[in-house]
Amino acid sequence: MWDYSDKVKDYFFNPKNAGLLADANAVGEVGAIACGDALKLMLKVDPATDVITEARFQTFGCGSAIASSSALTEIVIGKTLDEALALTNQDIADFLGGLPPEKMHCSVMGYEALQAAVAHYRGETWEDDHEEGALVCKCFGVDEGMIERAVRVNKLTAPEQVTFYTKAGGGCLTCFEAIEEVLARVNADMADEGLIEVTAAYRIGSVDPRSLKGKPRVNGAKAAPGAKSAAVAVPLSLTPPKESAPRQSPLASLVPPPSAPAPLTAVQRIKLIDKAIEELRPYLQQDGGDCELVDVDGNLVSVKLSGACIGCQMASVTISGVQQRLMEKLGMPLRVVPVK
Repeated sequence: MWDYSDKVKDYFFNPKNAGLLADANAVGEVGAIACGDALKLMLKVDPATDVITEARFQTFGCGSAIASSSALTEIVIGKTLDEALALTNQDIADFLGGLPPEKMHCSVMGYEALQAAVAHYRGETWEDDHEEGALVCKCFGVDEGMIERAVRVNKLTAPEQVTFYTKAGGGCLTCFEAIEEVLARVNADMADEGLIEVTAAYRIGSVDPRSLKGKPRVNGAKAAPGAKSAAVAVPLSLTPPKESAPRQSPLASLVPPPSAPAPLTAVQRIKLIDKAIEELRPYLQQDGGDCELVDVDGNLVSVKLSGACIGCQMASVTISGVQQRLMEKLGMPLRVVPVK
């Protein structure tokens, strides 16, 4: 299990510069809610100096996406546009103390939004729409351009790395051959330019896509059939596993269910989930166990059990109780999974 830095957790639970910037004169929007992640970056640029004086964001995505977006706003404030354009997605990850490989696409989304915002300010066109034949991954709406940029900036040399950095291929894998072609072509150019070793350049056929099918996919995505536009990945089942004999969750009656809340933003939802888990922890601690929030990715909530909860025969019932409590608190379906 990746050990998130304190900075990632801080920017996750207490994001800086979240919300609208009414007088923004540079706006970049990337991704789409239908694809699982979306980011709107708003900048206020001083026309006399080209210095970014304010930055705010709105994002839809997991905790790493929120942390990355917030970190980006902190990084660019005070920089000129040219200085901001020199930043890479790795700079965002480094600012946070690192991100797990499968979450690097969150930093790439920030990089893309920044490029789009500067282009908007300068009256240039940032191509986020897919031209005929340029769309590679239908599940997550990733085109050739985004893959090429990610490969070059991060010196990627494997299809699995492309998935971690762009989400392309993180669903049904029908785009694997197209990803291979783009990766091999860009790697060949990079080798010719001396950016990577010739022996490191990816060659088509080096990886059997069947070897990737058993690995965890991005955001738990499954196959997503659809038309030209980005399709929505099939969500994970939100139904908790059935017990062989019905048992009452030990947490079910500890706290009375709250009234249905108003529609929540992503940040509000995460804070409410964290608060609900904090309310439950004392009851688990009384029995020598504990439960902590690790990540929130859409409707998937990852928690870490510790103490007496590890290996306990009632652990699955505890998880079901936490899941039920969170669904009552938020008034929406959630799936709670334990991680190590």
